[in-house]
Amino acid sequence: MIKQEINEIKRLFTPNSCSITRICGCYVDGEKNKKTEFKEAFLSLPEEEIFKYFELLRKALSGSVGKNLLNLGFPTDSETDGGTQEFLFRLRESKLKDEALLEEFYDRIIASYEFVGNYLILLIHDAYDVPGKTTDGLTMEDASDTVFEYILCCICPVVLSKPGLSYDAEINEFHNRMRDWVVNMPETGFLFPAFNDRASDIHSVLYYSKNPEELHSEFVEGILGCALSLSAGVQKEAFQTIIEETLGEDCEYAVVKSIHENLTEMIEEHKEIPEPLTLDKKEVKRLLEKSGVEEEKLTDFEKLYDAAAGEDTALFVDNVASIRTFEVKTPDVVVKVNPERADLVNTMMVDGRKCLVIEINDQVEVNGINVKAFGS
Repeated sequence: MIKQEINEIKRLFTPNSCSITRICGCYVDGEKNKKTEFKEAFLSLPEEEIFKYFELLRKALSGSVGKNLLNLGFPTDSETDGGTQEFLFRLRESKLKDEALLEEFYDRIIASYEFVGNYLILLIHDAYDVPGKTTDGLTMEDASDTVFEYILCCICPVVLSKPGLSYDAEINEFHNRMRDWVVNMPETGFLFPAFNDRASDIHSVLYYSKNPEELHSEFVEGILGCALSLSAGVQKEAFQTIIEETLGEDCEYAVVKSIHENLTEMIEEHKEIPEPLTLDKKEVKRLLEKSGVEEEKLTDFEKLYDAAAGEDTALFVDNVASIRTFEVKTPDVVVKVNPERADLVNTMMVDGRKCLVIEINDQVEVNGINVKAFGS
């Protein structure tokens, strides 16, 4: 799924667009015991509760594709009888009205999900009449091409509210506030099936993780049966390792700066394209060649790439490129530059010493104080 498709589903979680048929939940304590369960027709809930559930559901579809939101494909064997995809498909087809399926779903999550504390398993069913679009991208509200029937699950920590004082208006006094259990925003969730090309793709699922470096692989394996890609942080580390080991002792400032500038240029050229920008092994090699890495240094590139990232792994550019800043760090100095102006920082020999040289203008501040760049 691309960002536009994710946003289209998120827009359903509003009063005017909502078509959610059913919501179910199971509250699990820190000892993995089911404390309570509920099943409701969603639109029969009080308006205040509906708005709170909307917030939770939208959060489970938030973040960056390739970082918090991962498009995962089901392995073939998961679609046979007893497989994870086949189970989720039956759960969707039941419209969450089969109590035995719901109990099995909760049990599977409790058995596989590693979490310290209490949490709420939320599950909704929806059938969305997907409106058609004109060739220029305009939505035709009265022309539905297909129905996207899906389930969305999110797992939300349940924590005690913070202690404090509260004001009692009836007696006009302040007293110690009673602490109660509060449902927090989701840590984990998934949308099945995926909404690819604005239609159901039962062979794929969209997975959400609040923390992109804690993807709960045990949950993905046990509930979805899918293979996880590298996390955003691991992708960045792999990219850095590939560059450092490819260049070796010739990992010079000018080459690394050129790589940064070329990545920035690629991001700029791609910004109108909805699909996330990724680089596979061949494309990373072309990036290094374009950035001035000599051919003799690329002799073992494929082996180095496979060892650091994996043979068939594509890297999300947003995960490996420093989009917000260009940073140069020494043990005692850190220089951060607008990523589009990396040209302002260069290396130079001054009086026999290796130096960073920063081009400046008349506007210079030190601790917020305007100073003259040079003494008179």
